[in-house]
Amino acid sequence: MPKNGRSRRQFLGSAAAGGMAAVPALADPGLAAAQAVGIKRGDFPDLTIKEVKVYVLERGQLASIVTNSGIEGNYTLGNRYFHPNWSNLGWLEYAKRLLPGKSALDLPSLTSQWEPVDRRLGQLSYASAIDNCLWDILGKACGLPVYRILGAYRNRVLAYASSQHLNTVEDFVADIERVKAEGFKAYKIHPPWVKTKSRVDYKLDMEVAKAVRKAAGDDFLLLFDRVGAYTRHEAMIVGRLLQDLNYVAHEDPIPTTDIDGLVELCRGLDIPIHIGEFIFSIYDFPEYIRRGAVDVVRFIVDNIGGITGGMKLAHLAECFGLECAPHNWGDAFDHAVHFHCELAMPNNVWFEVTQPQTLSDRPYIKDRIRIDKDGYVPAPTKPGLGYELDRDALEKMIKRIDR
Repeated sequence: MPKNGRSRRQFLGSAAAGGMAAVPALADPGLAAAQAVGIKRGDFPDLTIKEVKVYVLERGQLASIVTNSGIEGNYTLGNRYFHPNWSNLGWLEYAKRLLPGKSALDLPSLTSQWEPVDRRLGQLSYASAIDNCLWDILGKACGLPVYRILGAYRNRVLAYASSQHLNTVEDFVADIERVKAEGFKAYKIHPPWVKTKSRVDYKLDMEVAKAVRKAAGDDFLLLFDRVGAYTRHEAMIVGRLLQDLNYVAHEDPIPTTDIDGLVELCRGLDIPIHIGEFIFSIYDFPEYIRRGAVDVVRFIVDNIGGITGGMKLAHLAECFGLECAPHNWGDAFDHAVHFHCELAMPNNVWFEVTQPQTLSDRPYIKDRIRIDKDGYVPAPTKPGLGYELDRDALEKMIKRIDR
């Protein structure tokens, strides 16, 4: 069904014509990496895991997995998402029990959550960080960015500027004017939190939506994310306004646990409903898809098994004719793991760029995420996750190294 006068095929543009990414990469990442550079699987340097450690920084922590050949994989150990089983405080001890003596080439067996004892609790965050580190190692071992191993579909992704939860209508008008001047072609509103019991004023949100559309112009692409805080009634009222204003996304309008409410919204509104950021296992997504409780699938790799879990969901969504729009927030590594999925899947449109663009910068990461002159984020060219550690800067920020 056309949404806002534009069919899904028209909205996806060239992405709709492509085929599926290389699924075998998920079954045997080592073989896929070897084939990508024209070598045999056994020709890699020794990727047996020798050491696991954590760089404890002045702010935050970085996971480190090191192989016998000296190749190191890194990822951020975050604690920022709501999750019933989410804590990286024990990551090091878990990884030390699991990884030493194993090969990074055997990635699926090290991070899969298929066993019932794991599936029943939702995705263990420890496995997600391990998965991302091991993909980083594989990319560095074969000299390719991860998305080239997964099966490159594109070399850049259209960005939208993702706002903070600003306070006033005037704040949002100034913000949209700034991002337009920077060259963005799309913008997502995170509406204000207010000082009431519900923390939501849906009428204020509607004024923000109208003012941003007026300031952005009729052809500018706009998205809206209430982070699951509306009632069903409020979500429907706001959704009707958003589709009248030709917004292209109504993200997390109500709590993700309210599947019946999401079905009602998907049936009652033409604007696409984006859901998935607060689903904590790949095995929980099919219920939403089968029941028609989602139009566009979102995910956070930390919640669903890392890059491997992200690509499984991308393929699942594709098989059901759905777009997939991964979440982005945090440092360059947080962005990178989602970006590689986006570059490898045909059913993606967006790269979410947190605002301001400098928000993802870290002194210990050399590379920066910026849009190009056309409003796209170009693919990284360096191997692995593609965003290189600045060892000198990192050394100055390390409080200690836990082993």
